[in-house]
Amino acid sequence: MRYYLDFEKPVADLENKIEELKHLARGKDVDITSEIKKLEKKALTLRADIFSKLTPWQKTLLSRHSERPHTSDYIKLIMEDFIELHGDRKFSDDSAIIGGFARFQGMPVAVIGHEKGRSTKERIERNFGQANPEGYRKALRIMKLAERFGKPIITLIDTPGAYPGIGAEERGQSEAIANNLFEMFRLSTPIISVVIGEGGSGGALALSIGDRLLMMEHSVYSVISPEGCAAILWKKDNAELGQKEYETASEALKITAQDLYELGINDEIITEPLGGAHNDHQETAKMLKKALETHIAELTETPLDSLLKKRYNKFRGIGALQEQAAY
Repeated sequence: MRYYLDFEKPVADLENKIEELKHLARGKDVDITSEIKKLEKKALTLRADIFSKLTPWQKTLLSRHSERPHTSDYIKLIMEDFIELHGDRKFSDDSAIIGGFARFQGMPVAVIGHEKGRSTKERIERNFGQANPEGYRKALRIMKLAERFGKPIITLIDTPGAYPGIGAEERGQSEAIANNLFEMFRLSTPIISVVIGEGGSGGALALSIGDRLLMMEHSVYSVISPEGCAAILWKKDNAELGQKEYETASEALKITAQDLYELGINDEIITEPLGGAHNDHQETAKMLKKALETHIAELTETPLDSLLKKRYNKFRGIGALQEQAAY
């Protein structure tokens, strides 16, 4: 059974009706092909209309869709000979982040990303994509290896944020994230970061200091979730908050790929199939592959000293201060 979000209900009703008709006609001498085609065309038109006017909150829900392709899916679909590396050589391995080396279009690359997991058991094992300090230290270890061997780095971001548990704090969560930010600015190799789903807070930022930041069409990237923002602004528990507050908060936060492109934060929006990436993993992977090919080709031709200078200036240019005249 496919999982539909609330705003997709009209499409869900049509598609369920189509499946019922197909089931009724199966094994019977009844030709309802034309009726099914009409309904399929209607469903396609309706889906296109709904997805042409999504709100930031609806995009947030899409970015979290349980059937969206994850890091492990993209590795299987667009890369070859993936060898996963484990552990940070200080504490343990963190399965919320997977990383290692692979071949992308014949080129050896390092690939690192958050992994949320699919089944309930795997999601618990992966901690729902919320990494501990050892996850970020593992990621940095792989990045440093990539720098040593002169290989480009690709990071895939999909997390609600870094894990806020007591153990994570005791083992230096904030220090691990800060160290990643510091070191990534200095890595002498191309870095391309892609927000494939939900890019939340410092947990996302710790893998996204790079030469290019790409975002999937229905992904989000923010300092705080709309729910967290709403709880602070309206001083209410989650039980007291609803869609109205979440819509207002997500609109104000400017978290969508389209908003961030206008603000100059991300460098490219990667188109998703109609209905979102979860509807067609293969097609989504093709879109990502095409974008990565372009950016890797450009970055690998850039001299390293120029690359590092541009990376620094890219982040220095984000945001601006404006002096307010005194009255």
